[in-house]
Amino acid sequence: MRLAGVLALGLLGLFLLLLVSVAVGSTHHSLADIVDVLLAKSPGDDPLTRIVLDLRLPRALLAVIVGAGLGMVGAVLQTLTRNDLADPFLFGLSSGAAAGAVVVITVTGNILGFWTLPVAAFAGGLISSLIVLGLFTRLSEQGPSQMVLAGLAVSFLFLSLTYYLIFAGDQRAAHSVLFWTLGGLGLANWDVLPIAATGLIVLGAVALTAHRPLDALLAGDDAAATLGINVARFRQLAFLACAFATASFVALSGVIGFIGLMVPHIARGLVGPLHGSLLITSAVIGAGLLLASDIAARTLLAPQELPIGVLTTSFGALFVLFLVRWAR
Repeated sequence: MRLAGVLALGLLGLFLLLLVSVAVGSTHHSLADIVDVLLAKSPGDDPLTRIVLDLRLPRALLAVIVGAGLGMVGAVLQTLTRNDLADPFLFGLSSGAAAGAVVVITVTGNILGFWTLPVAAFAGGLISSLIVLGLFTRLSEQGPSQMVLAGLAVSFLFLSLTYYLIFAGDQRAAHSVLFWTLGGLGLANWDVLPIAATGLIVLGAVALTAHRPLDALLAGDDAAATLGINVARFRQLAFLACAFATASFVALSGVIGFIGLMVPHIARGLVGPLHGSLLITSAVIGAGLLLASDIAARTLLAPQELPIGVLTTSFGALFVLFLVRWAR
């Protein structure tokens, strides 16, 4: 009953944020006009329809998909590692994708046209994921703390590569690199949405069908093993799903930090730690949080657009300070 109430309020808030996101921008429009466009009551070729359907609606949907996915990834990683501060960036998943994008911006250029940047970012995310997964396999018997350290090492390695490319590359591309490494939804269009949606579908299918093994891990590896779970293998498969999904998200949005860290804590406070409820709630909260952040990023310094990562990192830093204070 509690889950139903939380989801009902969350989905209602998400729908309202979606309408606001489509309505605001360099030019603002009334919610009534937006509803008319979405219900096909406006002419199909007028400027408002093109703005809403071709620009703002895909961007809002990308924010929903990426936010939901990052929230779920954070919840799964925090359980796998038994670390309350685990998120995609901590394990190098985001930094690898950012490095792939920066290679395109500073070195190769758009050799594949529009798809060059997403493909390179996706490849970078997968490469970093495979490295971490290999370390995961070797360190899985040494405890979650060693896995966290391995992930941090890979993250800093790709960050160093990114900073080197920025310094050694074309300085005129520095602004593009900065925007990419801090996150943004400027690549959103109907053609790329299936990439992010595929990552979310894969992650959701794996996470929701494996919610009972994730619940078992809350009691510790030994307790999970007594229930017949191959803990090491399950960790690898769950991490691989998280890595694939994160690469899909970061390939389109850049590095958006702290969503995966904050959202699971908020969701646990609302519905508890069991993953059947936690993952769904994390998806709804993550979608709403990133959508609200995108609205703020487009309006605070309008007509200039802030990178979303500036806002989410600020919120995340305050949230971590709150966690530290609350833990005391």
